[in-house]
Amino acid sequence: MKRVLTIAGSDCSGGAGVQADLKTFCAHGVYGMSVIVSVVAENTRRVLDVQDVRPDLILKQLDAVFEDIGADAVKVGMLSTPRCMRAVAQGLACRRPPHIVIDPVMFAKNGAPLMQPDAVEPFIRHILPLADVLTPNIPEAERLTGLRIRDTVDMERAARALSAMGCRAVVLKGGHGSADATDVLFDGKALHYYSVPRIATRNTHGTGCTFSAAIAAGLANGLSLPQAVERAKGYVTSAIAHALPLGKGCGPTHHLYELYRQAGWNV
Repeated sequence: MKRVLTIAGSDCSGGAGVQADLKTFCAHGVYGMSVIVSVVAENTRRVLDVQDVRPDLILKQLDAVFEDIGADAVKVGMLSTPRCMRAVAQGLACRRPPHIVIDPVMFAKNGAPLMQPDAVEPFIRHILPLADVLTPNIPEAERLTGLRIRDTVDMERAARALSAMGCRAVVLKGGHGSADATDVLFDGKALHYYSVPRIATRNTHGTGCTFSAAIAAGLANGLSLPQAVERAKGYVTSAIAHALPLGKGCGPTHHLYELYRQAGWNV
């Protein structure tokens, strides 16, 4: 069984962050592990508080994973402060797992900030160059590049700009656009497009976390990057289509819908 590690924040409501990643790993048949960098008190409506984990404890969690089980791929999610970014960069640079997928989580689904304003430059300097795949949404790509993104042509330009900043491939997510949900992959050489009709629902909590975790799982399972992105796109689309009507805000997606369906359980 392939092994995939998530380095991210903990979402106590279960829809995003480490919890979403571990469900996604389970759905893709890989063994999931976690390094928690922040404990986030949040639900489908709001973020109540964030408590960051000490950098030395982040490094010890990484030590615990890599000295024993190891990892075939790593997904990096929420990193809120420069201190935790430096710790994660230090821990990964000396181990260099086969695949590193980085989701630059800056905002919760309800708009609450999850990355401190002074952490953007350290992210660009320390974390972005580690990425085999970077998976920003449109607002995150605008913040990282300084470009305005209004259409697919702008997405292509931003993806190339992010690649030039040091990451090896970019999947720019189009969920914040106004037309169909079109994602653009720039693999350093060619552009690839993934488009599905937009689903009319507000239950999309944790979709970015889920998508990047699915890509990491696909790469660990031996898929090419275009194949991993295509499969992840289909997976997250199904999870959104069968989203769970839980909570009073942006509800969670159904990470295990296909497994439940195949088992004949009530989905």
